[in-house]
Amino acid sequence: MKKAYFSRLVFRLYRLEEKKQKYKTHIPSCVFGGKKLFKSQFTKEEYQQNHEKWQEIFHQARTKQMMISGRKDAKSGNFVFQYNIENRALHFTSMRGKAFTIPFVLFPYGQEIVNNVILTQQTCKNKKVDGKPISWSIEDHRDYYIIKCLAEVTPNPYVNFSTSEGVIGVDCNVDHFAWADLTNDGNYLESGKLKFSIEGKTSGQITKIIEAKAIDLVDIAVQKNKPIVLENLDTTLSKTGNRYANKKANRLKSLFAYKKMIIAVTSRAEKMGIDVIQVNPKYTSVAGKLKYMRKFGISIHQAAAFTIGRRGLGYKDKPPKILHQYIIRHNVHHWCHWHTLNKKLNVRTHLFYTLFNVNTPHQSINLYNQSLTENERKKLFKALA
Repeated sequence: MKKAYFSRLVFRLYRLEEKKQKYKTHIPSCVFGGKKLFKSQFTKEEYQQNHEKWQEIFHQARTKQMMISGRKDAKSGNFVFQYNIENRALHFTSMRGKAFTIPFVLFPYGQEIVNNVILTQQTCKNKKVDGKPISWSIEDHRDYYIIKCLAEVTPNPYVNFSTSEGVIGVDCNVDHFAWADLTNDGNYLESGKLKFSIEGKTSGQITKIIEAKAIDLVDIAVQKNKPIVLENLDTTLSKTGNRYANKKANRLKSLFAYKKMIIAVTSRAEKMGIDVIQVNPKYTSVAGKLKYMRKFGISIHQAAAFTIGRRGLGYKDKPPKILHQYIIRHNVHHWCHWHTLNKKLNVRTHLFYTLFNVNTPHQSINLYNQSLTENERKKLFKALA
């Protein structure tokens, strides 16, 4: 018995030593304070010689933010934090019962909203039914503190839902917003793009960059007094990438911050009283590329934005007459037509400016275009035979 017990202890010691060694090479999937900082205790010489210094910095990173959820039955929407509207002082009590006061807490953006939310909560008679919780967050950045007030804001009652003057179609891309201005009957007026760069940026920086461009985009809709039409995309599977695909393409897929774009545009549009319509994204880029890119002399993304806008207005974009001869089954949904044509016309995008002209439906595709490579020409002959 003693021998077996001793063997188990030796085995446990071996497993713990193995686990200890593993922590030096393997970083856990979830680390409070950040993986980079956690790994630095083994990689940086200053922390290897002075581990207490690393522990102090790591502790600061783990405890730099405090968020207290609100309660709708509290007088000020929160039992820990109370904000005085008159002198703009924030009072709160620590876990040890010590009271603190932060004077002159001003919000450069949304001070009136904070005042209205807190005043409404304080004057609310039946808080259990009509009360609203107000959460507070404090972030320690050593040289300064950032204080955030999180509250439910009443939606803007004056939202422009009308499409009587047309819409603004928007195509979201990894490095720009492409937009197109449409009339109420689906005709093209103008288009453009709002470029930005998120390569090598942190998550917070990407959010701010996208929010700045979302403001410019919504300002266009406000000036033209038209709602915005966006794609209802699901990028969950596409972000995983393809193991055997081009590395650059996989990198672009992972950078595509579509959810951040949608949140930025919708929140800004709601604030400015502009409605956002979301439509099915299927074959909008294909239809724009084959039907409208050459016709209006615009980029593929602007053509896709135009197609998105037309779909938001309820119009169906069927293939042009010049391409009907290459469709085998005509009694199916027009999305199947776009799928077939996209597979057959598998050439570089810019060639569609010269490959055929949608304004001359009785002509055929120019298979002897000098810009076509030999491989592309063979593929087209085989597909369109």
